[in-house]
Amino acid sequence: MLDVLVVGAGPTGLVHALWLHAQGVRVRIIDRTGEPGTTSRAMAVQSRTLELYRQLGLADEVVSAGFRTPAMNMWARGKHRARVPLQEIGTGISPHPYILVYPQDFHEKTLVAKLQSFGIEVERNTELLSLEDKGEHVEARLRRDDGTEEIISARYLAACDGASSTVRKQLGIGFEGGTYQHVFYVADVDLSGLDNTGEAHVALNGEDFVVVLFYDSSGKARLIGTVRDERAEHPENLTFDDVGHEAMASVGIHVDKVNWFSHYRVHHRVADRFRQGRVFLMGDAGHVHSPVGGQGMNTGILDAINLAWKLAAVIHGQAPDALLDTYATERQAFAHELVKTTDRVFSLITADGEFANLMRSYGVPLIAGAAFKIGSTREMLFKMVSQTGLAYKHSALSEGRAGDVEGGERLPWVNVDGQDNFEPPPVIGWQVHVYGTATPEVRAWCVQNGVTLRQFAWAEEHGKAGLKQNALYLLRPDTWVALADPEGSADTLDAYFTSRSYMVGKEQGSIRD
Repeated sequence: MLDVLVVGAGPTGLVHALWLHAQGVRVRIIDRTGEPGTTSRAMAVQSRTLELYRQLGLADEVVSAGFRTPAMNMWARGKHRARVPLQEIGTGISPHPYILVYPQDFHEKTLVAKLQSFGIEVERNTELLSLEDKGEHVEARLRRDDGTEEIISARYLAACDGASSTVRKQLGIGFEGGTYQHVFYVADVDLSGLDNTGEAHVALNGEDFVVVLFYDSSGKARLIGTVRDERAEHPENLTFDDVGHEAMASVGIHVDKVNWFSHYRVHHRVADRFRQGRVFLMGDAGHVHSPVGGQGMNTGILDAINLAWKLAAVIHGQAPDALLDTYATERQAFAHELVKTTDRVFSLITADGEFANLMRSYGVPLIAGAAFKIGSTREMLFKMVSQTGLAYKHSALSEGRAGDVEGGERLPWVNVDGQDNFEPPPVIGWQVHVYGTATPEVRAWCVQNGVTLRQFAWAEEHGKAGLKQNALYLLRPDTWVALADPEGSADTLDAYFTSRSYMVGKEQGSIRD
C-alpha cells in the first residue's frame, strides 16, 4: 500500500513529497494541471525556508539562482523618502541574512527536478474526484485527462490543492474568514526609467501605489498595486492599461513589455481543522492571508516539513498517532497569528481617506526609515518576516529551558571559525547539540538510539547567542528545539522520548566533535 498520496504539486506539495521520500516514505504526487506554473506568483524565499532546504541539498542551488534584494526604497508623491538596506539585514541571525527573490515558476521547476532525480514524477493531468477515510487507510478516486480512472489506497492523504481545495470541501471543513474589498493586480514586466540596481521600490501617490521587485539584472520585475474606483467593480475585464499608473509615472517607471498580468481579491481565512482522520490540509488549502511580507508560500513549505517528519515517524512505527495531532496544533496556531498580523498591516496599506493617504505618503516612509536604524527593531522585523522567530513553545513536543533558549524555539545560529551549527546531519533525524562537553552517558545514549550528537568546543559566541555551556539541546528532525536541559542529562533525554512513547532512530547514531 502507498504511504502518502500528495494532492497538489505547488511548492507545498513538492517539498512535502521531497521530505517524505528523504525519510524513506513511499509517496505519489498528483496535480490536475498539465505543467508546472509558468508565472512568478510568489516571489520571496525566506531565510527559514533556506535553512531547512539545506537538509535536502537545495539551499545553495536556490540561492545561486535567486536574486538578493539589496534595499527597499520608499517614494511619496514622486520624492524619495527613505532607503532601507536589506542585503545583510539578518547578519548574525541566519546563514541566509537577506531577502531572496526567486519567482515561483523557477522555484517549482527546481523542486520538480529534484524529485525527478529521485525517480519520482509528478502525475500531471490527474484530478482527485473523491476520497473516503476507511479508518486504516484513505481510498482516493483519480481521473486522468484521457478519462481513465484509478482507485488507490494510501495510509495518509496530504491536501496541498490550494485555496479552493477539493479535499477540504469534500470533507466539509469550514474555511472561516473574509475577503477584502480592494482588487489587486500583479504583473511581470520589462521596465525602464528606474536605475536597475536590483533594489526594490514602493511608490505612493495618494490612493495609488505600486511595489516594484526586480528578479534579474536585465530589467524584469514584478509590479503589485491596487485597482480602485469603478474599474474595481468589474475586474474580470481588467487589463494592464486599465490599472492606475499615477504612482508608476511619479517615479519615472516606463513599462516596455507586459509578460503576464493578473488580478485578485485578497482573502484572510483559516480552516477549522488541519487534520481530519488520515487527511491533512497544508498551504493555501488550510490558510490564506494578505501577501504582506511574502509569507504565503513559505508558510506552506513549513507546513509541509512539519508534517513530513511526523508522518515518517508514525509510518515507520517509531511514534504513536498522537504525534500527528501536534501538526495541527502547531501550524494552525501559527496560521491564526499570521492572519492577524498581516491583516493589521494590510488594513493600514489599503485604508481609504485623506488621513490614510497622508500616513502612507509621509508617515510610513518616515517610520520605516527610522525603525531600521534601530538594531533591536531591525532584528525583530527580520525574525518576523524571515520566520526565524517562529516558535512552538506551547506544543506538547516542547520542554525545558537552558540559557536563553526554550523548548519550541529555533536554535540560535552560531558560526565559530567556520564551524556552522546549522550544518545538516547525514540524514534527516533527531540531533543532540552540546556546546561544551557532553557526558559519557549522553554520548552512549546517542549511539545506542541512533541520534546524531554534535559537540561544539565552548566559545564566547555561544554564550552571546543565549546558549548554556554543557547544556543539552535536543533538536527535532525539522531542527526546532524539542528539549533544552541545562544539566545535560541522559536521563532527561531518555525520559523525553519515553513519556511520549517515541522510539528514536533504529540505526546507530554518530558523534561529531
